[in-house]
Amino acid sequence: MIIRYLLRTAGVLFLIITAPVLFAEGAPEEEAGVRAEATRTVTHALGTIEVPASVERVVTLEWSYTEDVLALGMQPVGVADIGGYEKWVDVPAALDGSVVDVGRRQEPNLERIAELRPDLIITSAGRSANNYDALNAIAPALVFNMYPEDGSSQYEAMLRAFRAVAEALNREEAGEAVLAELEVTLKTARRALERSGLAGDEFVLAQSYLSGDSPVFRLFTDNAMAVEIIERIGLVNAWEDAPGDYGFSTVDFEGLKGIAGGGDGVHFLYIAQPDAREAITGAPVWSALGFVRSGKAYWLGGDAWLFGGPLSAATLVEGISDALEGGRGAAWAMHKRHSVVSL
Repeated sequence: MIIRYLLRTAGVLFLIITAPVLFAEGAPEEEAGVRAEATRTVTHALGTIEVPASVERVVTLEWSYTEDVLALGMQPVGVADIGGYEKWVDVPAALDGSVVDVGRRQEPNLERIAELRPDLIITSAGRSANNYDALNAIAPALVFNMYPEDGSSQYEAMLRAFRAVAEALNREEAGEAVLAELEVTLKTARRALERSGLAGDEFVLAQSYLSGDSPVFRLFTDNAMAVEIIERIGLVNAWEDAPGDYGFSTVDFEGLKGIAGGGDGVHFLYIAQPDAREAITGAPVWSALGFVRSGKAYWLGGDAWLFGGPLSAATLVEGISDALEGGRGAAWAMHKRHSVVSL
């Protein structure tokens, strides 16, 4: 009796200890495959993170990543500062009216985000420094650094982030199609400038806004993503200030006189909301600037976003091409819009 009891007890213990191993070894291959695909590993600014294999509900807390999600053919369920996004970002993929505004980019509403039950949150390194843990507690939070601290290419950083978002959403094929379209736009613009004899011309890129009643200008330095985009189509940056952390210097009207050669012969490409443009062109000093006297000041509208993704990059190139080439850009824009919508 005692021997049978001990043997029976030993057998039970053996089954308890070995059951997980036996179950795992005997599990059907398809069950093991489901477990392996439950999440996917994505690289971001903080290392790697596990995201759901099937992401359906995304919240974006930076406009560039809102644009990225739209470019991949998906609507986010929540976006930070929708009003600002629609004012400053012009891309051929619109936000649906059902998308929820989750507050400011600098200080999003965590309760509202949680109520949306997102599968994924996408944000920027600078804005999430104080709330990353809280965001990541709601859903896996992808973080990207738009301004590499080592001074490396902001353009390449944009491409890496876009590809990572495409991977997280399991839409890599759509992402590569968007990037292929961008390359077509860049090459087409470059060939057109070469044919017209404008390749190699100098430019200054500015983004202007009002501080009080006075215009302030961000002049973009060599390390800016937007400058690299424009140089890829064959123009040369004439703003010689030291590279800024965010890719621009901030000046007033007096600072515009620091453009090489007084601005004579330089294509001055500027983005400004209509009220800022009115203040700029109405100032007496404006008409005295070299690029204005030579007819080379080009207003690109108010919503060509210079810190965005591939769609914003294409919008910028198309706007410049339209300004310099007398309408060719409009044809490229139409081609681009049809291509993106079809994804």
